[in-house]
Amino acid sequence: MDKNSLIGFTLMGLVLVAFSYYTQPSQEELRERQRQDSIAQVSYEKQEQEKEAAKAAAEAKKAAQLETLLTDSSSLFFTGKNLQEQTISLENELVKYDLNTKGAVIKQATLKNYTNQDRVTPISLFDGEADYMDFAIAGKQSNVIASDMLMEPINVTDSTVTMRLAMGTGHIDFAYTLVPNSYMLNLSIQAEGVANYFNPTNNVLTMSMHEKAKQLEKGYTFENRYSTLTYQESDGDTDYLSQNSNKQKTLDEPLDWVAFKNQFFSCAFIADQNFNDAKLSSNMMDKGTGFLKEYDAQATTAFDPTGKQATNLQFYFGPNHFQTLQAHNKLSISGKNLELEELVDLGWPLFRWINRFVTLYIFDWLKGWGLNMGIVLMIMTLIMNAIVYPLRHKSFMSSAKMRALKPKMEALNAKYPNQEDAMRKQQEMMQIYNEYGVSPMGGCLPMLIQMPVWIALFNFVPNAIELRQQSFLWADDLSTYDDLLSWGFNIWGIGDHLSLFCILFCATNIISSVINMNQQDNGSNPQMQSMKWMMYIMPVMFFFIFNDYSSGLCWYYFVSGLVSVLMMQVMKWRTDDAALLAKLEKRRAERKANPKLAKRGGFQDRLQKMMEMQEELQRQQREQQNKK
Repeated sequence: MDKNSLIGFTLMGLVLVAFSYYTQPSQEELRERQRQDSIAQVSYEKQEQEKEAAKAAAEAKKAAQLETLLTDSSSLFFTGKNLQEQTISLENELVKYDLNTKGAVIKQATLKNYTNQDRVTPISLFDGEADYMDFAIAGKQSNVIASDMLMEPINVTDSTVTMRLAMGTGHIDFAYTLVPNSYMLNLSIQAEGVANYFNPTNNVLTMSMHEKAKQLEKGYTFENRYSTLTYQESDGDTDYLSQNSNKQKTLDEPLDWVAFKNQFFSCAFIADQNFNDAKLSSNMMDKGTGFLKEYDAQATTAFDPTGKQATNLQFYFGPNHFQTLQAHNKLSISGKNLELEELVDLGWPLFRWINRFVTLYIFDWLKGWGLNMGIVLMIMTLIMNAIVYPLRHKSFMSSAKMRALKPKMEALNAKYPNQEDAMRKQQEMMQIYNEYGVSPMGGCLPMLIQMPVWIALFNFVPNAIELRQQSFLWADDLSTYDDLLSWGFNIWGIGDHLSLFCILFCATNIISSVINMNQQDNGSNPQMQSMKWMMYIMPVMFFFIFNDYSSGLCWYYFVSGLVSVLMMQVMKWRTDDAALLAKLEKRRAERKANPKLAKRGGFQDRLQKMMEMQEELQRQQREQQNKK
């Protein structure tokens, strides 16, 4: 640093010191500042005390107003000072309903004959800790919100209770009655002497329901797939919100009931005078939370402030058991067919018809023998296979006939080796089939006819509550997956376990596919080659789909596939290809002698004409190319 810079910095320092000394306050100024700070502190504390006093005064005034409201018989609500929140229980041999006197609502429903995954604790639906319901009626000066009101329980028995909401000299009664030997709880809401508190045009009661549907089964994914917010329109149609995504919906149509549905249990809210202006919501909840979906519903129903007519509601909190639900339809106050059995998803109309009038009767008949449910499913599989055996035999014979004509198809391949002759080859192939009375579709159509039975069982087994917690072989619960091998962490596409029943089902499917394709004329029919690979890929796809499905369903399909393989082997042993070819040759001679017998069917005739038109079009295109 040079001399001039040193002198400059020294002067700057001296200036700063002199300025600080000059601006330093005197002792008198310091004492004055301290006095002003003390005054400010006292003022602040006084303001805070005044705020606390004002708050306390407001609370005291509010308490006094509430005291007056509770004790003044001319007030809108006269509930009495000594009322306290209580839980009233109504129960029978099937269910116990806990009702809360605050709001006159269901707090909890306990199903006595069903247990949680621990096989000990009874199933609890609509747990008051996470779920609630409420009633609201619009008044002239203030609204009646039931959840804010303490009510007086009267006429209490094991199956009945009336919760009375006093309003001046009148009241509104919420009268609950548990129907004997059922899950049905009836509620009658009736006013008396309170018409002056409501507008004459007000004739509706708004009901709100909320539930976080608990995961009650082992498999979150599978149970979640069959858990939905379901509702019944008054014209008889049943519908539901999306199973796999968040969904909100506002309905203009009147409803008979709204149900918060799990796979095997439902909370159904039923309105005698219909629900109107319903607003429904279903939101997915994450795996591991212990819940499946969060349901919300709000709707209005009729309310008569004069008390001439009661508002009638019913509640079914119980199992999704087809016959049980049907029996509860007869308990409808209105006399309408509630069709509660729609809570059991038996599939689309055709499949539902098969399940309703065939599968259910066979299942109930076998169940009545007292057999293990795995044995019941096995016997039911054998019966179903016996029913479709004629179709399966027809399909096999059609494939056998195609196989018997394979040498003639190979001769056609040698005769038309070029791709441009493919159409001509197909035409002659169809001609040979027609001469011998063989339909190339004969093996496919019978198998397609069997598909509805296969799909019907796909809908029936996962919804059969009878399989719940029923063990068989290594599976401890036929209603969910068997996890003989599990590893505790998720692998994409597979999950955290391997289902042995699923592996067996897929293995028999592969064997069945191999046998089926060997029966076909693969060499002479190019389309069969692509179908062959498809038949092999499908069982692999089934593994990724069914690994999370119920072990009972995989067991059913495994037995069905095994029976199919055995049937095909028996039919193959009983079929003499040489004798079959001789029979076909005899038929060919008969059809040549009598041209009427050789008349094609509608489908074959249309197919032949299409090929002829396509061949003519290809010929014209070749001629145009040659001219160029």
